[in-house]
Amino acid sequence: MTATERSRQLVQVAAEAAAEKLADDIIAYDVSEQLVITDAFLLCSASNDRQVRAIVDEIEEKLRVEADAKPVRREGEREGRWVLLDYIDIVVHVQHEEERTFYALERLWKDCPSIELPESVTRVAAQRAREAAQ
Repeated sequence: MTATERSRQLVQVAAEAAAEKLADDIIAYDVSEQLVITDAFLLCSASNDRQVRAIVDEIEEKLRVEADAKPVRREGEREGRWVLLDYIDIVVHVQHEEERTFYALERLWKDCPSIELPESVTRVAAQRAREAAQ
């Protein structure tokens, strides 16, 4: 079993929203084989609490407007270090870069297939990486 088309659509919209707010290291995993509670995880990070909140707000807005989706649960919003948005079909993790490094969710889910993200998301990531290297 693989992630549904609806789940993939939600991942695409959420990833584009995160990229618009300059989220770092945006990746998505198809976790449908390992978990019965959701199809996909979207992970991204930011360098400060304010940016974490801005990314979360943009993801929520885009998913509401473009996909008619609202989270059934939000966790971690008050602290702004790791916000989890549960849309049932997908779970979005927006983490402060320190939490991202410490918890290393990629290590836990590395055996799951990744979900291809829109070219617009990967292009922004590549551009930011080039700028950081200069």
